[in-house]
Amino acid sequence: MKKRYFIIAQITALAVEAVLLLCFALWDADSAQDAVAVNEVLQSVESGWGRLESHERRTGLNYVVLDGTGEVLFRTDTDLSESVNRAVAHRDTILDIENAGLVVGKLIVFNDSAEILESGKRAMFLAVLAVMLAQWGVCIAYGMYLDRAVVRPFRQLKDFARRVAGGNLDIPLEMDRGNLFGAFTESFDIMREELKKARLAEAKANAEKKELVAKLSHDIRTPVASIKAASEVGAALAQSGRIRENYGQIIRKADQIDALVNNLFTAALEELERLAVNPVDMESGELAAMLKSADYFGWAQIPPIPECLLHGDRLRLQQVFDNIFANAYKYGRNACQGEGGFQGQSAQGSPWGGKINVTMRREGQCLAVCIEDCGGGVDEEELPLLKEKFRRGSNAGNREGAGLGLYISDYFMREMGGELLVENGEEGLRVTVVIRQSGI
Repeated sequence: MKKRYFIIAQITALAVEAVLLLCFALWDADSAQDAVAVNEVLQSVESGWGRLESHERRTGLNYVVLDGTGEVLFRTDTDLSESVNRAVAHRDTILDIENAGLVVGKLIVFNDSAEILESGKRAMFLAVLAVMLAQWGVCIAYGMYLDRAVVRPFRQLKDFARRVAGGNLDIPLEMDRGNLFGAFTESFDIMREELKKARLAEAKANAEKKELVAKLSHDIRTPVASIKAASEVGAALAQSGRIRENYGQIIRKADQIDALVNNLFTAALEELERLAVNPVDMESGELAAMLKSADYFGWAQIPPIPECLLHGDRLRLQQVFDNIFANAYKYGRNACQGEGGFQGQSAQGSPWGGKINVTMRREGQCLAVCIEDCGGGVDEEELPLLKEKFRRGSNAGNREGAGLGLYISDYFMREMGGELLVENGEEGLRVTVVIRQSGI
């Protein structure tokens, strides 16, 4: 609908401009002189002939009255044609003045077509300029509409796709049916929900597999331990060296089975520690872009970053910050409302308001990035457990999650030679990312 209005406005503006230019092209300035006013001047001069010293100008025209010898008897202004030759050169109107049926003089009416033409040009220029300004205004307004209805929603979809590709499936995509991507927004969010369900189902299946492996390992260990114990008793009571050797073989096989069961138990958990970490030298200023990318709701104010050369993996650092900010969003989204909380830029008008405090400091040969939410923190005895696999705080409630974010982040930081610290701050949980400087 707005596209139709824009096209109609542009066509109307072009038509008005064409009409104005056509009128200007066909306009004859010479025809603009008022013939009635010229006749009125002639009649007033003829009726007052002989008394021109008391003649009064009754029209807006400028003119000169000459007698039969060419002498000037009356003029309305200076710089007018005062001879027939000059009047002809200036294209003035020359009329005979008659008295008693005889031509007694000449009336020269000044030709003001040049002034009329100049005035018409100015009026035409202003009219065309006004139409062009209106046309530009419509173009600017339509461009702003396209930016709001197309460009910004497309950027939101792009950022949303990047978050989904990075594994962040907790934050929904806000729907706005007023833009051209409204239907796509709903479809993309449905896709996110389905991916999230699949991810939760996968995590649940992995947890069930872990429980199954634990149960099987326990059930297998029991008879294996019994076999080993019986073999040890038999070896102790055996009189023959060959029999003792057979019992020893049984004991060794029992130990081998027990080791294989332990490997089976830990095999599923070790998959997470096969993620490659490749740290390189990087400028500390790159952290600003990483933090802004992770803080897509704009809850945090990024402080000045001390200049130094860091040793880290850009991809893994981005994942670390993404995990920390995702937890801050999850547990602190409503805690600060009414206590100085604010709405994130991409969540204005939504109940997702909150804040995240980010500070930075140098600690020896490392740079520490402290990120604190406003969710109130966790119990002190639970802090050492948060970096363990599949462990979550008691404040998790019914919030979705697998308990792997801080575990993976801690693994990445250790692989980069850094550290991940978890503690309670003044307003909530404080996670400190300690990044090692280059060359240390």
